Amino acid sequence: MTTVKSYNHDLWDHGISKGYCVNGTIYISGQFSHDTEGAFVGEGNIEAQTRQTLENLDRVLAGFDVTRSNLAYVEIYLTNPQAHFEPVLRLFKEYVGDHRPAGSLIGVTYLASPEQLIEISAVAHTD
Repeated sequence: MTTVKSYNHDLWDHGISKGYCVNGTIYISGQFSHDTEGAFVGEGNIEAQTRQTLENLDRVLAGFDVTRSNLAYVEIYLTNPQAHFEPVLRLFKEYVGDHRPAGSLIGVTYLASPEQLIEISAVAHTD
């Protein structure tokens, strides 16, 4: 039997769910730096954007009653990886603690919004 659950924060509709769980695997759409009202946070500040993006990742995980320890794979997109790699890696390591999911860090030319410096998508599990 297939079990499906989705999570949305209802801020805007881009045609995708923020998270989609099928048979215990959670696919998390790219998260970025917005607050619970949808306002962008941390323009020009990679540390502020990273913290907010990770908070948003936590919010999606909580929507499936799991935590960051359930992360299996994390993909981080940076518009300026040469300049932002070190602070993002430091904050990410603080975020996951002793847990070590698989992952990738990918440099990109741009993201959905011009002020966006980071985006994080992930795969997690429920058990």
